[in-house]
Amino acid sequence: MSTPDQTGLTPGPAPRRAPANVSAAGGTPVPGWLAGLVGAVGAGIPVQVRQPGANRPGGRQAAVLILFGEGPDGPDVLLLKRAADLRNHAGQPAFPGGSADETDVSRAATALREAEEEVGLDPSGVEILATVSPLYLAASHFHVTPVLAWWHTPSAVVAVDPAETSSVARVPVAELADPGNRILLRHPAGFGSPAFRVRGMTVWGFTAGILDALLRAGGWERPWDTATPVDVPEITAAISKAMALPRAVVEPRISPDEAGGTVGG
Repeated sequence: MSTPDQTGLTPGPAPRRAPANVSAAGGTPVPGWLAGLVGAVGAGIPVQVRQPGANRPGGRQAAVLILFGEGPDGPDVLLLKRAADLRNHAGQPAFPGGSADETDVSRAATALREAEEEVGLDPSGVEILATVSPLYLAASHFHVTPVLAWWHTPSAVVAVDPAETSSVARVPVAELADPGNRILLRHPAGFGSPAFRVRGMTVWGFTAGILDALLRAGGWERPWDTATPVDVPEITAAISKAMALPRAVVEPRISPDEAGGTVGG
């Protein structure tokens, strides 16, 4: 049996509710499991890719909000699903977020603004914990900054514009860590990348790559089948149709000891 660590969590399965050890701006204090994750992530999320391209100059700036909370089923993270008829990323689960606006004072401001526009999130209920190194998406030439945050005062969230967002879900971390909900998605080029089947969605690509890395960083990853690629026809079709693919989507999963480290500046 695993021994609980100093945060009160049992390493391996998934975070459980634990005593808080960091004061939040208001509402429920930051729990130990989340403070530990932020500390483990440090300056950048260690997404596993073969050829990092973070130093390429230029490119558009964007940010995503990785918002953790405590829901009815324990620790969770907020995801949305893009509308099925969008020009880009149609029907794909994702974190709230998007392109930076010239009026944004920071990448955290970008992520919060986009989340408010997409799912009606009340920014006053959110505490920003870390803004980490951007992940470069080579084919689309975007530098995407992940913003880790704590939902200290949860508010109702919905798909504000059905033409852009079809649904919103708080996905329990325990479900993401469950080996039965994880697959190695077969890419049309022949390799595999991590994906999750949760809450009626198949989470893949850039978002799945980040979730995969966060589970490892938090010590919550459990052994799952990384040797058997799975075909998901609708995703294969979407990838094949796309004009440009983010690097985090097209690169295969590799073992931790082969990883090139954090993708970021």
